[in-house]
Amino acid sequence: MIDILFLGVGLCALFAGIWRAVRARRTGAGAGLAVSLIALGAAFCFLANRAQLVESEIHPSLGRLLSNLATMVAAYGIGSTVAEISGTRDRGRRTRLVALGAALTLLVVTFFSTPGLPRGIGVFDELYRTHPTLVVYVFTYSVYLGFAVLDIGVVAAVTIRASGGALRAGLALLLLASAFAVAYLGGKVVATIRALQDDHPAKALCRGPFSTLPCTLDVGFPAVSVLLIVVGLTIPAVPGLLAARRDARTLRLLRPLRAHLTRRFPEIARIDPGGRSRRERLLTAMSETNDGLILAGVTPDLPPSAAARLVRDLPDERGAAEPPTAGGEPFAADVARLRAIADAYRNLGTAGGPPGSPR
Repeated sequence: MIDILFLGVGLCALFAGIWRAVRARRTGAGAGLAVSLIALGAAFCFLANRAQLVESEIHPSLGRLLSNLATMVAAYGIGSTVAEISGTRDRGRRTRLVALGAALTLLVVTFFSTPGLPRGIGVFDELYRTHPTLVVYVFTYSVYLGFAVLDIGVVAAVTIRASGGALRAGLALLLLASAFAVAYLGGKVVATIRALQDDHPAKALCRGPFSTLPCTLDVGFPAVSVLLIVVGLTIPAVPGLLAARRDARTLRLLRPLRAHLTRRFPEIARIDPGGRSRRERLLTAMSETNDGLILAGVTPDLPPSAAARLVRDLPDERGAAEPPTAGGEPFAADVARLRAIADAYRNLGTAGGPPGSPR
């Protein structure tokens, strides 16, 4: 049951992160969110019991280290993403990065300097009294995540007041996820202190994610928190996704009309019709189409059906009465016309004072 939960949540986060990475590559935005989701997915996949058994063959309890490192990277990425949404991305950015680097380094050093780590499932409860490096390890992990989660919760709580719609819903889920994460970290600190105080601490094994209170805090709450984070970070992107679908449909609908108009009036075609985003390409296509409709004699008050018939009756190529125009001539004519207007405008200024001044 635990493996199904961890792998299910992990794969959900991985797929969402890959989808965001593809969008970030196309639009140039949201790379931090993609990294966060991929790191969260990797953390849960590393932590699944069956995965830990395989990873432990490389080094004892390696799965625990890998999942903890990935979780810390994800927390940093989520904090940066929420700060970007709130408009405070650069505030404390270097401090957060330095803290992440120091915490990751300390975790790796204390982990590999600890002898006698258990093979298989990385549970350290029985080792805290005899291995001080593990105490440093778990407190470093808990303190870093605690500050990161509180930072995310505070920024989300402040930003949610001025937001609305999908963004507000996403921030509300992030706030709820922070509460679950704080409960998990609090339970982890309490469990570590108890393990230090007990002479013979029992090995904490869970039959299910919500079978007991300690298991709920240690297994169930992290899974719920990550699931809420994945959904909370994905919801604000839904309106943009729907808008992108509408833009794609509009582009497909405009294609035949635009092709006919650009064949008839080659001068409306832009020098660089491409764009980094679908919205930019749509705006270019709309501008070209509007220019073509104006040249075709389509007025704003003409009904769409009449305008379509007028465009349809245009010949695909310029008529014989119209001399063929070279590709560079429309541009040269525009340059000459604009130069003449600019020269006349300057002459108006020298003759009667600055243009637009009272006479």
